[in-house]
Amino acid sequence: MIEEIEGLARAIDLQIAETRIVNYSKIHAGSFFGKGTRADIADEIKSTNPNIVIVNCSLSPIQQRNLEKEWGVKIIDRTGLILEIFGARAQTKEGKLQVELAAMDYQKSRLVRSWTHLERQRGGSGFMGGPGERQIELDRRMISTRITKLKKELESVRRTRDLGKKSRERVPFPIISLVGYTNAGKSTLFNYITKSDVFAKDLLFATLDPTMRRITLPQNQEAILADTVGFISDLPTHLIAAFRATLEQITGADVIVHVIDVSRDDYMAQKNDVIQILKDLGIEYEHDERIIEVFNKIDLLDDDFTNDSIRKNKVFISAYSGQGVDTLLDNIADITARNCKNVKFEIDVSDGKALAWLYSHGEIIDRNDAESHVSISLQLSQTDLDKFQKYFNYSPVT
Repeated sequence: MIEEIEGLARAIDLQIAETRIVNYSKIHAGSFFGKGTRADIADEIKSTNPNIVIVNCSLSPIQQRNLEKEWGVKIIDRTGLILEIFGARAQTKEGKLQVELAAMDYQKSRLVRSWTHLERQRGGSGFMGGPGERQIELDRRMISTRITKLKKELESVRRTRDLGKKSRERVPFPIISLVGYTNAGKSTLFNYITKSDVFAKDLLFATLDPTMRRITLPQNQEAILADTVGFISDLPTHLIAAFRATLEQITGADVIVHVIDVSRDDYMAQKNDVIQILKDLGIEYEHDERIIEVFNKIDLLDDDFTNDSIRKNKVFISAYSGQGVDTLLDNIADITARNCKNVKFEIDVSDGKALAWLYSHGEIIDRNDAESHVSISLQLSQTDLDKFQKYFNYSPVT
């Protein structure tokens, strides 16, 4: 937990002056911590003189305000920190709107604005501030108006995205979604498979906006590979609500690749956090045959790795070196092939375009050339079969 919260802080270029664990028997309604603990932390704040204190839990507006008043320093809780990271990472219009909507919901009950990185007059990011910074007392009516406007803008963007989704369905290709805990190596794997240069660094939430690329699986099957936002434990409810539409795209995927950073001592805890979020999206993890568990970063392990995974679909890889990725692609192709059918066509010998299409989209099983036609047996997905019949007006023969 300490490593994670420090990683979240470093993700927006904060330097850690000091970290401490606080034991407490109960949560105090007005200040979260007890009087003695607050006094001890106040002494540390005086000696280290930090710009900001991060509390790795969710604080109520009253708790945050009282702690700031008592300690004389800016306080940000786990939710606010993750919001700052998302604000810094969002690139697409929808991503930026989702982050701002989550931020407005978060700030609605807070009188002092800590979320101001979207303000153009500010120099610096978020709570850190910069030249010309000023603390603004939020008016709830103004926030509510802004939230209403953001929701309308998001709905417009989502309608556009849904049109794009329907267009992809008409193509149509199997969708393969990469999911996993933040910093598990999804973007590195995405880049290795697609030969792309999607932003991939050893940072929490390096990827926020979903990215899609067309790939060719073994047996020449075309597919779309989607890189998604990383999950994290105690993901703020504001973000779950704002990003639900994006996350729900996972539910419609043909294959779900769960990337797990097996080099971490707490990889099972991270795995279970992802499983819980998937279950919240309606995906029954233990029984969903679309899911492949990918244990990544085996190049960082000193000895043979064994695990107690109950899933039969599991692969051990290094997305960095490419070790095991071919096996992963074979497993993906096996799942997408379950929707395939064995069919036979008799194609006119002069119709080279139809023959070429079948070779590029299916797995050829047998071919016999006659004087006037070519008898070809192959395996095609149902979607490709429908598409071929529509484009070339051939029917399977029995």
